[in-house]
Amino acid sequence: MEITKHVHACLTIRKGAETLVVDPGVLTPDFDVDGLVGIVLTHEHADHWTPEHLRRLLDASGGVPIVGPAGVAAAASDFDVDVVDAGDERTLGSFALRFFGGTHAEIHSSIPLVDNVGVMVDDALYYPGDSYAVPDRPVALLATPCGAPWLKIGEAMDFVLEVAPRATFATHEQPISDFGRQMANDRIRWAVEQGGGTHHVVEPGSVLTV
Repeated sequence: MEITKHVHACLTIRKGAETLVVDPGVLTPDFDVDGLVGIVLTHEHADHWTPEHLRRLLDASGGVPIVGPAGVAAAASDFDVDVVDAGDERTLGSFALRFFGGTHAEIHSSIPLVDNVGVMVDDALYYPGDSYAVPDRPVALLATPCGAPWLKIGEAMDFVLEVAPRATFATHEQPISDFGRQMANDRIRWAVEQGGGTHHVVEPGSVLTV
């Protein structure tokens, strides 16, 4: 699989002639994909999906499944969303998906929690959405959120230590400065190296293979 990191929280995952899109949100500029077979939305917040992205992708592909938790289905009521929760599995094209967690990390006690699912693709790539949900199986490549109102870098480090993936890269980076991203990459690198793994420093447009 080839994983392309887009701005902020969005990934495209390509295998052969098929492409899966994850979390195309308001901070991510428009992008084109070939062979789209499905869209995964981890939760309802606007930095992870927009109606404009969904309509554009659906129009260009002729229509593909959209998968997300119940909160996404409610927020994106103009679209047909296949509702998933932790423990569920789906197949989109040749991509095998497993879902974990179920709840967004707490921002503050005054802010209601929303549904959030982490997604594992082909038992290799794991993206937790906005959570520290730990999957129940080994992870080859972990997309690690590094900047958010709910995120403390020490907790992100503990998350990487617990998952113990073979490799990491930082995502969800737009809320922090370039200097903050450098510090986050350094901390994530330290955490993954404790288990013998490797950290990849990526920019939007970077492609990783797993």
